[in-house]
Amino acid sequence: MKKILALLVIAPLLISCSGKKNEQYNEAYVKDTNGFDILMGQFAHNIENIWGMNEVLIAGPKDYVKYSDQYETRSHINFDAGTITIETISGIDPSSKLRQAIIKTLLVGDDATSVDLYSDANDIQISKEPMLYGQVLDNTGQPIRWPGRAGNFADYLLQYKLQQRQSGMHFIYSVTIQMVPNHLDKRAHKYLPLVRDAAAKYGVDQSLILAIMQTESAFNPYAVSNADALGLMQVVQHSAGADVFKSEGRWGTPSRSYLFDPANNINTGTAYLAMLQNVYLSGINNPTSRRYAVITAYNGGAGSVLRVFSSDKYQAFNIINSMSPGDVYDTLVSRHPSGESRHYLYKVNKTQKGYRRGD
Repeated sequence: MKKILALLVIAPLLISCSGKKNEQYNEAYVKDTNGFDILMGQFAHNIENIWGMNEVLIAGPKDYVKYSDQYETRSHINFDAGTITIETISGIDPSSKLRQAIIKTLLVGDDATSVDLYSDANDIQISKEPMLYGQVLDNTGQPIRWPGRAGNFADYLLQYKLQQRQSGMHFIYSVTIQMVPNHLDKRAHKYLPLVRDAAAKYGVDQSLILAIMQTESAFNPYAVSNADALGLMQVVQHSAGADVFKSEGRWGTPSRSYLFDPANNINTGTAYLAMLQNVYLSGINNPTSRRYAVITAYNGGAGSVLRVFSSDKYQAFNIINSMSPGDVYDTLVSRHPSGESRHYLYKVNKTQKGYRRGD
């Protein structure tokens, strides 16, 4: 937290920018001075001041977190665990604050460009196609699409499921909703047409795309990371995004709003997989060995994969081509310098097997 406080002095410079010209400045600032870390540091500091040191909760790749009511109420969708928790520290009519937040959370759409997860803005628009439709059933066992049913369910939750706990100086009132057991499959199915289109366009196995999406975001369209990776496939604007744009003859980098669009995100993420497969790692002859390298590179970069085998790129290809796929896999999961990348290969490979069985 000391590091965060030290950065707060210059954080307002980032936050005060607005408009198209300043949006471009913001993106350059994020790239050149790690401005996103500063912005997140201030945001976390603000939440700590209001909720307390042990209650800081911020959106992540598999967690939708939205604050409202001057940051005193928040909604948290854990897409990995399949839980939705609505809670408030408001001392003024907490039930009313929870009811409003429950309804909006159940009916929020999957247009992540319209919701600011880093403010308490009341910008959630009730959607005709809720993001959670079919993933949550009300107390009568019915899916929730309209405000009336969402309101009735909220009333039920507040009457029978309201919880209270104390954290520091605050009393926290909350309700928790369990998603249906196959919530992950339902979200995957929603994006399957886009995945199939991208797979056919770029020649990438759709089971690999789905495995990457599940591992990166658990199919959370609002996914963000502390590295400012965005959307379903966690594309970083200034690395993978810029590479894809350049390969398509387009100038610059994709905007945040562009990458929060599911179709654009899946297209860009898949295009990058194709670049890894057909350009950066095309010197690997065995398709299975290449797949292991591509998966690892999606997380840690192609250069880091090749350096596991040799500091010389061409020698690395020769060494990999002299090995069995099993030995390539074992080497990457044991010798890659990044523990995250080692675990990433294990997780994606295992998840992809499940999607292949479903083909």
